[in-house]
Parts: sequence; C-alpha cells; structure tokens
Amino acid sequence: MRQVRQVAVVAAGLLALSAGSMAQQSAKTSAKKRTTTSEASARLEKLQQAIDAQQQQINQLQKQLQDRDAAMQQLQQQVNQAQTSATQAQQQAASTVSQSGQQQQDLSTVKHDVDDLKQNATTSALSLQETQKNISELESPLAIHFKGVTLTPGGFLAAETVYRTRGLAADINTPFNSDPFPGGAQSSVSEFFASGRQSRISLLAEGKISSAKLSGYYESDFLSAGVTSNNNQSNSYTLRQRQLWAQAALDSGWTFTGGQMWSLATETKKGVDNRSEALPMTIDAQYTAGFSWARQYGFRVSKKLGNNFWAAMSVENPQTTFTAHGPNQNFFLGAPGSGGGLYNSAITNCTASNTGTTSIVLVTTCTPAATYAFNKAPDLIFKGVAEAGPAHLEVFGVLAQFRDRVYPCATTTGPCDGTTGPSAAGAFNDSRTGGGVGANARVSLVHKQLDLGVHFLGGNGIGRYGTVGLSDATVRPDGTLALIRSYQALSTVELHGKKFDVYLNYGGEYAGRAWYTNPFSSPTPGAAEGYGSPLFKNTGCSKETLPGAGGFAPGTPGSCTGDTRVLLEGTVGFWYRLYNGPKGRIQFGPQYSYIERNAWSGVGGAPKATENMVLTSFRYYLP
Repeated sequence: MRQVRQVAVVAAGLLALSAGSMAQQSAKTSAKKRTTTSEASARLEKLQQAIDAQQQQINQLQKQLQDRDAAMQQLQQQVNQAQTSATQAQQQAASTVSQSGQQQQDLSTVKHDVDDLKQNATTSALSLQETQKNISELESPLAIHFKGVTLTPGGFLAAETVYRTRGLAADINTPFNSDPFPGGAQSSVSEFFASGRQSRISLLAEGKISSAKLSGYYESDFLSAGVTSNNNQSNSYTLRQRQLWAQAALDSGWTFTGGQMWSLATETKKGVDNRSEALPMTIDAQYTAGFSWARQYGFRVSKKLGNNFWAAMSVENPQTTFTAHGPNQNFFLGAPGSGGGLYNSAITNCTASNTGTTSIVLVTTCTPAATYAFNKAPDLIFKGVAEAGPAHLEVFGVLAQFRDRVYPCATTTGPCDGTTGPSAAGAFNDSRTGGGVGANARVSLVHKQLDLGVHFLGGNGIGRYGTVGLSDATVRPDGTLALIRSYQALSTVELHGKKFDVYLNYGGEYAGRAWYTNPFSSPTPGAAEGYGSPLFKNTGCSKETLPGAGGFAPGTPGSCTGDTRVLLEGTVGFWYRLYNGPKGRIQFGPQYSYIERNAWSGVGGAPKATENMVLTSFRYYLP
C-alpha cells in the first residue's frame, strides 16, 4: 500500500510539471506567434480548469490513500492484536497444558493422599471398632480367653414346680414306670413339689491348632441325692455330672470324642455333632415317653462325607436293667454298688424273715439302692445321617452283650456233683446278644418356624435306652437270661416364633412278654416266671391296703404283678421369652402331660394307671 501512495505522488508531480511546461510553452508560443489574447486566455482557462480537476482528483486520491492507510493501519493493528492474542492464547494454552499436567500430577497426588486418608480412616475405624469391641468384651465378655483357649460359660437358673394328681414322691423328673395302680395308696393323693435343682452350669473350652479344633465340655445340674439330701430344710442336693467330654475335630472331616456324653442313639439336629441333640422341649427332666437316649461314657468316631452325609460309630458304657418274678436262686448278673469302688452302696429297705423249721432263724434281706451288672463288653452303636434341604434323617443300630453266671446244680435236690443237695458245681457264664435298629426324621418348614419329627427304636434288650426305663432282660428257670422285646416311638410338633415356642409330643414305649413255667418252683412246681406272664396275679391291683408303720410307708397292692405292656404320654406346653438379648434370656413356660400305663393281662385282668401332671418353669439363661 505504501508503494501505491508513492506512485500516486509521483504521478501528481509529473502532471504538475507537465502543466507548467505546457504553460511555459504556451507563453512562448504566444510570445513567438503572438496569438490573439482571447484564444490564449481561453486555453489557459481550460488548462487551469483541467489542472484544478486533476488537483481535485489528486486530493481525492490522496484522501482515499489516507483512508486506505488508516484502514490498513487499523487492520494492521487488528492483525497485530490478533497475532498478540494468538500468541497469548498459544502461551496460555501451553501454560494451560503445563498447568493441566501439573494439575493432573497434583490430582494424582491428591487422589493418592485421599486414598491414604481413606485407608487410614478405615484402619482407624476398624482399630476403633476393635478397641470398642475389646472394651465391650472386657466389660461384658462373651468368652474368657486363657492361654490361647476360649472358655465360654453357660447354663441357666431355674425355679420350677410340678403338680401330680397321683403321688410319686418324685422331683421335677418323673419316674414313669412307677405310676401307681388304683390299689396303691399313692394313687389317692396328689403331690406338689417346687425345685431349683434343674439349674444347670456348663463350660465350653475351645482351642485351634494347625489342622484341628480341640474342644472340651462340662455340664452339671443338681438332680441327684447324697446320703444326707432331703427337702425338709436345707435341700442340700448334690451337684451331678451330666456331660464331661473332650473332642478333636480334624480339618479332614474326622472327629474323635471321648467322655460322658449323650449316646449316639440320641437324635441330633446337625450331622452327628455333640451339643446339637434334638432334646424334647419339656420341663420334665425325664423328657417324654418314646424318646430314646442315654448319657453315659462313650468314645465316638465320626466322618463327614461331603456336605450332607455323616457316618459315626460309638463305643459306649453298657448296663442291664432287669425284672423277674418268681426266679430261682441259680444265677447272678451283678452286685450292689461298692462304696470302695465309688459306686452307690446305699440300701433302700431291709426285711427279716424266719427260715427255720424247728427254731427261729432270721434272715435279713436288704434292697440295694443301685445295682451294677458285670458287663461283658461295651455297647456298640452305628449311625448314618443325611441332610437334604430342611430334612434331617438318621438311621442307627445298637449292638449289646448280656451275661450272667448260671448254677445248674442250684435247683436240684439230687446229686449233681457227687453230693446231695444244691451246690455251685458246674457253674458257667451264659452270654446273650441283643440290640435294635432305629430311625429319626425331622423337617423344618415355614422358614424354620415349624418342626415336625418322628422317632423309632425297636429290638431286644434295648429297654434302658427309653425314657420310661423298661427292662432289658428277665431270666428263664434254668438261670439263663431272656432278652425282652422293646419298641419306642415318638412324634413331635414344634412351633417357633419371635416370643413363643409351642410344643406337642405324643409317644409310647412297649415291652413284650417273656415268661416261662418254673419246674423248680416251691411249694408248687410249674409256677410262672419271667415278665408279663398271663399266669401272674393282678387281682389286687385295684384294692388299697393298709400302710406300714411310721407314716411314710404307704400301702402297696397285694397280688398285683402289673408288668408294664405299654406306657403312653401326651404332652403340650409352651415357652414365652420375656427378654432375649445381649444380657441373656428370661423365659417362662407351663406344661401339661397325661400318662397312661397299661399292664400285661394276668389273673384278675389288665391293670391300668393314669397320671395328670402340670409343670411350670421360670428360667434365666446366661448369654
């Protein structure tokens, strides 16, 4: 644009010079040719007009050039400003990029710091929670930690009552097979007892090693009686051993348990685990008729097979419960307890009888409080368990050995060993094998609010595994043992709510006949012997007799054998939890039971005894 302006200025100068030259030439011409004045004036005027027009054009051109220069200058300023702005923008962009990188780095640093803060906060929170938990456990510990072992106390304190329409002289545990027939004086009086003896204390010890969990469990209550125990004033009943066992549960699924525990024949709720026994919810410490159980020494080996199957075998302490009427004195299977051997050596009754013919010969016979069979071998129990969803199924078998010592020459008056009269010659030991099979089934429905259960055990010589306590065996006239066929069955319904538990039980136990005619009976040979004979007399089962001396000897029916055939019990009750929380549990419950004891028929019919019981319990359970 600057070159265009210079060209315009040069052109204007040339035009001016050309005009001056033409004027001079015109003047010279006018002077030389001396043209007329009018023509010269006209030409000069035209030339002047042309010069003025050119000058005006030059001025306009100059003005246009100035405007263009101003526009160019303004445009240049805008371009410069744009370049400056672009440069600033570029610098700002670079700065922004740099700042962005720094910010990204700063953001990463901040994020890392925030993560650290979060981690520290989480760690601090967990540490605080752990500290609070430790403080809480110090104030209210769930367990006691001792040298790497966790000790958990447990149990409950109970205040309980029982009312029976027929007296049994029994505490909170019912001797079912002692229900009196109508001829018994006790059937005419009711009884009420209040007791705290079922209060229970327990301690669980647990420790973990690399490949196993080690446990020990102790449990006791006060449902036993020492020689000075009575309920006249001090009620000083003794502490008794309920459970006392040790256990090693290996990670491989094998479990070894030894000590006094619930028998493997007892139903469980989870696998074959100790402390998961499916006990009736009754207040009665003897539970309910039809329930099969024992608490005795056992050494149990179990194996978990997958998630839903278990197999177990137990070696358990044996014993023989025995009933016989009219037996000969040609056998023995045990003895009263030996005090020196730490067995119960107390006696309950002694009688004196005259055995002389020409003079008085008094023989005192005492009834021991407890008898102990000389057992040949332990009981063996085998069990298989399967669980499928809400169902728990068990199948088990019991194998038991029985033995007595027989004296074949004790029942003859002729020579047996070369001498005259009874003797111990030829005595030998006689063994019998008994046992039975059983099954348990339990299913939990309606989100575990409804439990239905059935139980069965049947076999020979398994009476003592039932709640009623029917006999395992009787004796034949030759002195050998005869095992009694026995059946036990129980059905249960349990409803579980937030505050209430309701239970209904119906069960029974049966003992079969095992009777014989005794050719050696005196004074008349051929009398009945054994258990449940139809020849036994029941004519006096409904006739009350006079009491004995002293006021504490109610009359017992005469001529009333009354061997139990079947005992049935129906029970209904509920538990209401007044409080159930971190401080423990307080609950109250009533129970009603109806018992019917039916005897084998004999001479005079089949006697029957009934019993109504109402029990209450108020308990506080340790948390």
